Amino acid sequence: MRPPVGAPTLTRRTRILLAVAGVLVLLLLGGSRLINFYIDWLWFGEVGFRGVFTTILFTRIVQFLAGGLLIGGLVALALWIAYRSRPVFVPLSGPEDPIARYRTVIIQRLRLFAIGIPVAVGLIAGLSAQADWQIVQQFINSTPFGIADPEFGLDVSFYAFQLPFWRLLLNWLFVGVAISFVVALVTHYIFGGIRLTGRGGQVSGAARAQLAVLAGVFVLLKAVAYWLDRYELLFSDRNPLFNGATYTDLNAVMPAKLILLFISLICAAAFFVAVFRDNLQLPAIATALLVLSSVLVGAAWPAILQQFVVAPNAQAREAVSIERNIAATRDAYGLTDATVTEVPYSGESEATPAEVRAETATIPNIRILDPAQLTDTFTQLQQRRTFYGFPSTLDIDRYRGDDGTVQDYIVGLRELNTAGLAGNQTDWINQQLVYTHGNGIVVAPANQVNAALDDAGGEGGLPRFTSIDITNSMSETLPESLRVEQPRTYYGELIRGYSIVGAPEGAPPVEYDSDTQQYTYTGRGGVPLDNLVNRLAFSAYYGERNILFNNSINENSKIMYVRDPADRVELVAPWLTVDGDPYPSVVDGRITWIVDGYTSLDQYPYAERTQLGEATADTLAGGPGVRPELNREVSYLRNSVKATVDAYDGTVTLYAFDETDPVLQTWMKTFPDTVQPASAISPSLREHVRYPEDLFKVQRDLLTSYHVDNPGEFFSNVSFWEVPSDPTPAGGGAGGLAQPPYYLLAGQPGSAASGDPTFQLTSALVFQNRDILSAYMSASSDPETYGQITLLQLPPDTQELGPQQVQSRFVGTPEVSQQLGLLARNGQSLVINGNLLTLPVAGGLLYVEPVYIQRANEDSSYPQLARVLVSYNGRVGFAPDLAGALDQVFGAGAAADVPTTPGTAAPPPDTAVPGTTPDATPELATAAQAIQTAIGNLRTAQQSGDFAAQGDALAALDAAVQDFQAAQAAQPTG
Repeated sequence: MRPPVGAPTLTRRTRILLAVAGVLVLLLLGGSRLINFYIDWLWFGEVGFRGVFTTILFTRIVQFLAGGLLIGGLVALALWIAYRSRPVFVPLSGPEDPIARYRTVIIQRLRLFAIGIPVAVGLIAGLSAQADWQIVQQFINSTPFGIADPEFGLDVSFYAFQLPFWRLLLNWLFVGVAISFVVALVTHYIFGGIRLTGRGGQVSGAARAQLAVLAGVFVLLKAVAYWLDRYELLFSDRNPLFNGATYTDLNAVMPAKLILLFISLICAAAFFVAVFRDNLQLPAIATALLVLSSVLVGAAWPAILQQFVVAPNAQAREAVSIERNIAATRDAYGLTDATVTEVPYSGESEATPAEVRAETATIPNIRILDPAQLTDTFTQLQQRRTFYGFPSTLDIDRYRGDDGTVQDYIVGLRELNTAGLAGNQTDWINQQLVYTHGNGIVVAPANQVNAALDDAGGEGGLPRFTSIDITNSMSETLPESLRVEQPRTYYGELIRGYSIVGAPEGAPPVEYDSDTQQYTYTGRGGVPLDNLVNRLAFSAYYGERNILFNNSINENSKIMYVRDPADRVELVAPWLTVDGDPYPSVVDGRITWIVDGYTSLDQYPYAERTQLGEATADTLAGGPGVRPELNREVSYLRNSVKATVDAYDGTVTLYAFDETDPVLQTWMKTFPDTVQPASAISPSLREHVRYPEDLFKVQRDLLTSYHVDNPGEFFSNVSFWEVPSDPTPAGGGAGGLAQPPYYLLAGQPGSAASGDPTFQLTSALVFQNRDILSAYMSASSDPETYGQITLLQLPPDTQELGPQQVQSRFVGTPEVSQQLGLLARNGQSLVINGNLLTLPVAGGLLYVEPVYIQRANEDSSYPQLARVLVSYNGRVGFAPDLAGALDQVFGAGAAADVPTTPGTAAPPPDTAVPGTTPDATPELATAAQAIQTAIGNLRTAQQSGDFAAQGDALAALDAAVQDFQAAQAAQPTG
């Protein structure tokens, strides 16, 4: 089998050229990766989380080597055994035998094939293996839950951290043995150990032995897989109603797995026996038995049991499994009795003005500004420069006044909006060196406007802005909680790309600060460009030679990149799922982004799996798939981390908000000293943390079913709820998407009406397939009661309208629709419905909806509050301000504590009509009495919600006033 004489060989020059070409290819393919690696290395060093980078890198390298050596080693061993056991003489099947030509080529390049094939396979395997670093680290650092599963009695940590690792290892062993089998089979065929010529072909003893051993090992691994399958049945989705092992899984599939395990052992033994026998009949019979058993025992028997035993009496058969599913789901998502308080609530009340006035925690704080509608208003009135901007949806936060009262605010950070740069502002110097930062934060009380919007339009219906910027950030006129030491913002959601900042001491500043001054950055943020290596790396990374040659870049220069706060948190904590709504706050005198981070698990025994993208989608967050990190299923979710990002220097800080979470503890072991304890959270920061929206959305979605604790009732679905679709989304059409939850400052549901208001996240829920209100859900964000969920449950036979029906009542009221038409002014203005809020008030449910108008077909137009809609117990109010609408619904004086809107104050209801003096003429007295009567009729009509009667009363009042004025003019003077 020697190579033929004169076989072609590579010359020294050819080898050199090939080597050079290989180096060039590696540089082209790997150069960008090396640069990316170096850029990431610098960034993690800047934020102080290089330990995260090195831990992940080391784990991936070890897994790459382990996976590559395991699979490559198995392949090399299979090749070596197959080659060493090849037949000495292999007869040719003919003069043109193709296998002989292949055999000759391989022998000529034996070392190349012997080393190259295992190395190539090992490299591919290693690259695939290193991607699963999280599973390995969770296994190494696993933390017990202290909760046992109800079937095997194992701690939940086995399913969360250990079972995924054993399954991963088993899968790689499957791959290694399967590839080794194929490699051995091909090698034996090429070198004559397996011949297809002749009757039935021929297989050498060595080939039969090696292939039998590999097949036996594969079947042994299958036996181990059957053993692990038993545990994974606790994640079964056989029943569409719930997740977890069903009656069929426990009584048919689980015994079947044990039976198949023993059959696999028998089958493996048959393959091992075949090593010493001349035929493969025994392993063939064993394999047929395994396949037949898999069909009969593993598939047919469970199907028969399901069809004839479970299906006829499913409610009773699945009761135990449903009970386990309910308990596990509540544990996994933090919906236990310790966190959720269920309160019966009638939802029906005939509240008097005095009772409404007594709701001092809710009524005065009703929010009439919708953060989803006011971005254009903030932009047009507070933008100042076209390259500043506000996010598409503003945020809501609360601040404490100097007198100790809490006020909720609409909040917008005036960020640098890179997309707003135009003209020569977009050249490299301006874009990267001059326009580098935003300017301050703008807030407006959520329950107030500057003035009522009159029929002629004007500047009413606008937020009462307070701008905290470089001119007044420490002004004593601001509440202390809103004073900012450094109002410049270099990190935000609208900033794209990189900026280069810094200058030598004494050098003139170049960064735009205002029309009259420039600024030089003095913070700790950014990666230094003080050496040639860094400048070369960033020049290559961004493909920008100016980084290398621009004279403005000096030894004090630093480059800022990865400037979105959510991106920064995701990079330093890749084990977290980040909430979709980071928000800015003034915390301890700094503008700080607050980002909620979630720990999650894919496998929690018996817990319901939730598709995050679907559960968190609404008319503000968009449909499923908008955020890629949410397009996955979880069966465990905790808001275990509160992260902050300083808007000036980009400092990222992680706080362990739920220190009892075993998943968080596992990751804290993996990345020590990266998460600070909860005790490090300052009181000022605690006053600004909010219950996170994404977690709330997942929990409310689950509570639509998991408020039910009776298995039979759960199985029948009769008591299930659903999240209502949004009746008033931006753009005018619900599209079936859910109504978002809303942050409110209001009285704690179920507490005293006159108690202190709490900042909470709320949502209405309706009965399944009926838009009748079923419950009101509220999660507290106050430090003392944070995370406490209150669920006001209405009676099953209630007829309290849900959001869709309330909206239909609003627009279906003739007077409302008529006035909305007048506001539209024949298409000259857009009428925009704001968020429809649901509020428990005086034993009933109050609905409040702001209505905005905006001039149509004008780029510079913006929404202004025009009217407020109110509904309570079937009565509808519609007025230019909240106080007027509440008085229409409840009667005069109900809104005594509501903040007044300039321009809408009315005289007290008992004020005497001017001119009704004792010496008045009979005509004057009659006219005055007619006015009093008309006013009384108007009050009665307002209280009853009868708009037709209100119209008649207003007409009578107008006529009486005209008569009074005429009689007053005719009265003699003297």
